Amino acid sequence: MKTFFTLLGREVKSYFYSPIAYVVLFYFLLLIGHAFYYGVSILNRGPTEITVVEAFFNTVFFWFPFVLIFPLITMRTYSEEFRMGTFEPLTTAPVTDWQVVLAKYFGAVTFYIILWAPTFSYFAIFQLVTRHLAAYANGAYFGSYLLLLLVGMFYISIGCVASALTSDQINAAVISFSAITVCFFAGLLSFVMMVTDPTLKNLNSYISTVEHMADFSRGLIDSRPIVWYLSMTVLMLMINFQVFQYRKWKS
Repeated sequence: MKTFFTLLGREVKSYFYSPIAYVVLFYFLLLIGHAFYYGVSILNRGPTEITVVEAFFNTVFFWFPFVLIFPLITMRTYSEEFRMGTFEPLTTAPVTDWQVVLAKYFGAVTFYIILWAPTFSYFAIFQLVTRHLAAYANGAYFGSYLLLLLVGMFYISIGCVASALTSDQINAAVISFSAITVCFFAGLLSFVMMVTDPTLKNLNSYISTVEHMADFSRGLIDSRPIVWYLSMTVLMLMINFQVFQYRKWKS
Protein backbone atom coordinates (compact mmCIF):
# COMPACT_ATOMS: atom_id res chain seq x y z
CA MET A 1 0.00 0.00 0.00
CA LYS A 2 2.89 2.35 0.68
CA THR A 3 4.05 1.98 -2.93
CA PHE A 4 0.54 2.70 -4.19
CA PHE A 5 0.17 5.86 -2.12
CA THR A 6 3.60 7.01 -3.25
CA LEU A 7 2.50 6.64 -6.86
CA LEU A 8 -0.83 8.30 -6.07
CA GLY A 9 0.92 11.29 -4.50
CA ARG A 10 3.14 11.55 -7.58
CA GLU A 11 0.10 11.64 -9.85
CA VAL A 12 -1.78 14.25 -7.81
CA LYS A 13 1.28 16.49 -7.56
CA SER A 14 1.87 16.22 -11.31
CA TYR A 15 -1.42 18.02 -11.96
CA PHE A 16 -0.38 21.06 -9.93
CA TYR A 17 3.13 21.17 -11.38
CA SER A 18 1.51 22.17 -14.67
CA PRO A 19 -0.25 25.52 -15.26
CA ILE A 20 -2.94 23.64 -17.17
CA ALA A 21 -4.47 22.49 -13.87
CA TYR A 22 -4.98 26.07 -12.69
CA VAL A 23 -6.38 27.14 -16.06
CA VAL A 24 -8.83 24.22 -16.01
CA LEU A 25 -9.80 24.98 -12.43
CA PHE A 26 -10.40 28.67 -13.18
CA TYR A 27 -12.52 28.20 -16.30
CA PHE A 28 -14.40 25.25 -14.85
CA LEU A 29 -15.45 27.22 -11.78
CA LEU A 30 -16.29 30.20 -13.99
CA LEU A 31 -18.63 28.11 -16.16
CA ILE A 32 -20.13 26.23 -13.23
CA GLY A 33 -20.65 29.53 -11.41
CA HIS A 34 -22.56 30.79 -14.44
CA ALA A 35 -24.66 27.61 -14.38
CA PHE A 36 -25.49 28.25 -10.72
CA TYR A 37 -26.42 31.86 -11.51
CA TYR A 38 -28.65 30.69 -14.35
CA GLY A 39 -30.33 28.15 -12.06
CA VAL A 40 -31.08 30.83 -9.47
CA SER A 41 -32.36 33.21 -12.15
CA ILE A 42 -34.89 30.57 -13.23
CA LEU A 43 -36.36 30.61 -9.72
CA ASN A 44 -36.58 34.39 -9.81
CA ARG A 45 -38.97 34.30 -12.77
CA GLY A 46 -41.90 33.19 -10.69
CA PRO A 47 -43.28 30.58 -8.29
CA THR A 48 -41.89 27.09 -8.88
CA GLU A 49 -41.69 23.78 -7.07
CA ILE A 50 -38.08 23.01 -7.96
CA THR A 51 -35.24 23.84 -5.58
CA VAL A 52 -31.96 25.62 -6.22
CA VAL A 53 -30.15 22.28 -6.18
CA GLU A 54 -32.45 20.88 -8.87
CA ALA A 55 -32.19 24.04 -10.96
CA PHE A 56 -28.39 24.04 -10.74
CA PHE A 57 -27.76 20.39 -11.61
CA ASN A 58 -30.31 20.14 -14.43
CA THR A 59 -29.47 22.88 -16.93
CA VAL A 60 -27.61 22.88 -20.24
CA PHE A 61 -25.09 25.32 -18.76
CA PHE A 62 -24.24 22.69 -16.15
CA TRP A 63 -23.91 19.71 -18.48
CA PHE A 64 -21.69 21.42 -21.06
CA PRO A 65 -18.66 22.07 -18.79
CA PHE A 66 -19.34 18.79 -17.00
CA VAL A 67 -18.84 16.69 -20.13
CA LEU A 68 -15.99 18.86 -21.39
CA ILE A 69 -13.88 18.63 -18.24
CA PHE A 70 -12.99 14.93 -18.41
CA PRO A 71 -10.79 14.98 -21.54
CA LEU A 72 -8.85 17.90 -20.01
CA ILE A 73 -8.28 15.96 -16.78
CA THR A 74 -7.25 12.66 -18.34
CA MET A 75 -5.57 13.52 -21.66
CA ARG A 76 -2.09 13.66 -20.13
CA THR A 77 -2.44 10.65 -17.80
CA TYR A 78 -0.47 8.26 -20.00
CA SER A 79 0.25 10.42 -23.04
CA GLU A 80 2.59 12.61 -21.00
CA GLU A 81 4.58 9.54 -19.97
CA PHE A 82 4.94 8.51 -23.61
CA ARG A 83 5.92 12.02 -24.71
CA MET A 84 8.47 12.58 -21.92
CA GLY A 85 9.99 9.13 -22.32
CA THR A 86 9.25 8.17 -18.72
CA PHE A 87 6.93 5.28 -19.57
CA GLU A 88 9.74 2.71 -19.86
CA PRO A 89 11.34 3.63 -16.48
CA LEU A 90 7.87 3.50 -14.91
CA THR A 91 7.19 0.00 -16.25
CA THR A 92 10.57 -1.30 -15.10
CA ALA A 93 10.25 0.15 -11.57
CA PRO A 94 9.51 -2.27 -8.69
CA VAL A 95 5.75 -1.67 -8.90
CA THR A 96 2.94 -3.79 -10.27
CA ASP A 97 0.92 -2.87 -13.34
CA TRP A 98 -2.27 -2.60 -11.30
CA GLN A 99 -0.59 -0.18 -8.89
CA VAL A 100 0.34 2.09 -11.79
CA VAL A 101 -3.10 1.90 -13.41
CA LEU A 102 -5.00 2.51 -10.17
CA ALA A 103 -2.64 5.28 -9.04
CA LYS A 104 -3.13 7.17 -12.29
CA TYR A 105 -6.86 6.62 -12.17
CA PHE A 106 -7.36 7.72 -8.57
CA GLY A 107 -4.98 10.62 -9.12
CA ALA A 108 -7.36 11.90 -11.79
CA VAL A 109 -10.35 11.21 -9.53
CA THR A 110 -8.70 13.17 -6.73
CA PHE A 111 -8.17 16.18 -8.99
CA TYR A 112 -11.80 15.86 -10.13
CA ILE A 113 -12.97 16.00 -6.50
CA ILE A 114 -10.79 19.05 -5.90
CA LEU A 115 -12.49 20.76 -8.86
CA TRP A 116 -15.92 20.26 -7.32
CA ALA A 117 -15.00 21.06 -3.71
CA PRO A 118 -15.45 24.87 -4.04
CA THR A 119 -19.02 24.43 -5.34
CA PHE A 120 -20.18 23.47 -1.83
CA SER A 121 -19.80 27.14 -0.96
CA TYR A 122 -22.36 28.15 -3.61
CA PHE A 123 -25.24 26.74 -1.60
CA ALA A 124 -23.87 28.01 1.72
CA ILE A 125 -23.57 31.55 0.34
CA PHE A 126 -27.04 31.34 -1.22
CA GLN A 127 -28.60 30.32 2.10
CA LEU A 128 -26.63 32.97 3.98
CA VAL A 129 -27.71 35.77 1.64
CA THR A 130 -31.33 34.76 0.98
CA ARG A 131 -32.04 32.97 4.28
CA HIS A 132 -33.77 30.25 2.25
CA LEU A 133 -32.77 26.61 1.94
CA ALA A 134 -31.26 25.53 -1.37
CA ALA A 135 -32.93 22.12 -0.96
CA TYR A 136 -35.74 20.67 1.11
CA ALA A 137 -33.61 17.84 2.52
CA ASN A 138 -29.96 16.98 2.99
CA GLY A 139 -30.50 13.95 0.77
CA ALA A 140 -30.66 16.27 -2.24
CA TYR A 141 -27.13 17.53 -1.58
CA PHE A 142 -25.82 14.05 -0.85
CA GLY A 143 -27.55 12.51 -3.87
CA SER A 144 -26.34 15.18 -6.29
CA TYR A 145 -22.70 14.96 -5.29
CA LEU A 146 -22.83 11.18 -5.02
CA LEU A 147 -23.97 10.99 -8.64
CA LEU A 148 -21.31 13.51 -9.67
CA LEU A 149 -18.71 11.21 -8.11
CA LEU A 150 -20.11 8.05 -9.72
CA VAL A 151 -20.44 9.53 -13.20
CA GLY A 152 -17.05 11.20 -12.83
CA MET A 153 -15.41 7.90 -11.91
CA PHE A 154 -16.92 6.27 -15.00
CA TYR A 155 -15.99 9.07 -17.42
CA ILE A 156 -12.49 9.38 -15.99
CA SER A 157 -11.95 5.66 -16.56
CA ILE A 158 -12.90 6.22 -20.22
CA GLY A 159 -10.45 9.10 -20.44
CA CYS A 160 -7.66 6.99 -18.95
CA VAL A 161 -8.20 4.31 -21.60
CA ALA A 162 -8.12 6.96 -24.33
CA SER A 163 -4.88 8.41 -22.95
CA ALA A 164 -3.29 4.95 -22.82
CA LEU A 165 -4.10 4.38 -26.49
CA THR A 166 -2.04 7.24 -27.89
CA SER A 167 1.09 9.26 -27.19
CA ASP A 168 -0.54 12.51 -28.33
CA GLN A 169 -2.55 14.45 -25.74
CA ILE A 170 -4.82 16.09 -28.34
CA ASN A 171 -5.74 12.73 -29.84
CA ALA A 172 -6.38 11.37 -26.35
CA ALA A 173 -8.67 14.31 -25.59
CA VAL A 174 -10.58 13.86 -28.87
CA ILE A 175 -11.03 10.13 -28.33
CA SER A 176 -12.21 10.52 -24.74
CA PHE A 177 -14.52 13.44 -25.58
CA SER A 178 -16.09 11.46 -28.43
CA ALA A 179 -16.61 8.36 -26.29
CA ILE A 180 -17.99 10.32 -23.32
CA THR A 181 -20.31 12.32 -25.57
CA VAL A 182 -21.70 9.10 -27.07
CA CYS A 183 -22.26 7.65 -23.58
CA PHE A 184 -23.92 10.84 -22.39
CA PHE A 185 -26.26 11.36 -25.34
CA ALA A 186 -27.13 7.65 -25.60
CA GLY A 187 -29.29 8.22 -22.55
CA LEU A 188 -31.23 10.95 -24.35
CA LEU A 189 -32.18 8.96 -27.46
CA SER A 190 -35.67 8.03 -26.29
CA PHE A 191 -36.42 11.68 -25.54
CA VAL A 192 -34.94 13.05 -28.77
CA MET A 193 -36.45 10.34 -31.00
CA MET A 194 -39.71 10.22 -29.01
CA VAL A 195 -39.48 6.47 -28.46
CA THR A 196 -42.72 4.98 -27.12
CA ASP A 197 -41.65 1.35 -26.68
CA PRO A 198 -41.68 0.64 -22.92
CA THR A 199 -38.66 -1.69 -23.06
CA LEU A 200 -36.47 0.83 -24.87
CA LYS A 201 -37.65 3.63 -22.59
CA ASN A 202 -36.78 1.61 -19.50
CA LEU A 203 -33.37 0.72 -20.93
CA ASN A 204 -32.75 4.33 -21.83
CA SER A 205 -33.73 5.57 -18.36
CA TYR A 206 -31.35 3.01 -16.86
CA ILE A 207 -28.34 4.64 -18.56
CA SER A 208 -29.54 8.25 -18.78
CA THR A 209 -27.28 10.50 -16.70
CA VAL A 210 -29.71 13.40 -17.07
CA GLU A 211 -32.60 11.37 -15.65
CA HIS A 212 -30.40 10.05 -12.87
CA MET A 213 -29.44 13.57 -11.86
CA ALA A 214 -33.07 14.69 -11.94
CA ASP A 215 -33.87 12.00 -9.38
CA PHE A 216 -30.73 12.26 -7.23
CA SER A 217 -30.99 16.06 -7.00
CA ARG A 218 -34.40 15.58 -5.41
CA GLY A 219 -32.95 13.17 -2.88
CA LEU A 220 -34.35 10.06 -4.62
CA ILE A 221 -31.33 7.77 -4.52
CA ASP A 222 -31.75 4.62 -6.62
CA SER A 223 -29.34 1.70 -6.33
CA ARG A 224 -29.58 0.80 -10.05
CA PRO A 225 -27.58 3.79 -11.35
CA ILE A 226 -25.01 3.18 -8.61
CA VAL A 227 -24.53 -0.40 -9.81
CA TRP A 228 -24.44 0.76 -13.44
CA TYR A 229 -21.69 3.35 -12.99
CA LEU A 230 -19.58 1.22 -10.66
CA SER A 231 -19.76 -1.83 -12.94
CA MET A 232 -18.88 0.23 -16.02
CA THR A 233 -16.00 1.84 -14.15
CA VAL A 234 -14.60 -1.57 -13.23
CA LEU A 235 -14.97 -2.72 -16.85
CA MET A 236 -13.10 0.32 -18.19
CA LEU A 237 -10.33 -0.13 -15.61
CA MET A 238 -9.88 -3.71 -16.73
CA ILE A 239 -9.65 -2.51 -20.35
CA ASN A 240 -7.19 0.16 -19.22
CA PHE A 241 -5.07 -2.53 -17.56
CA GLN A 242 -5.01 -4.60 -20.75
CA VAL A 243 -4.05 -1.58 -22.87
CA PHE A 244 -1.33 -0.65 -20.38
CA GLN A 245 0.14 -4.15 -20.55
CA TYR A 246 0.02 -4.09 -24.36
CA ARG A 247 1.90 -0.77 -24.47
CA LYS A 248 4.35 -2.07 -21.87
CA TRP A 249 5.33 -5.15 -23.83
CA LYS A 250 5.25 -3.29 -27.12
CA SER A 251 7.78 -0.75 -25.81
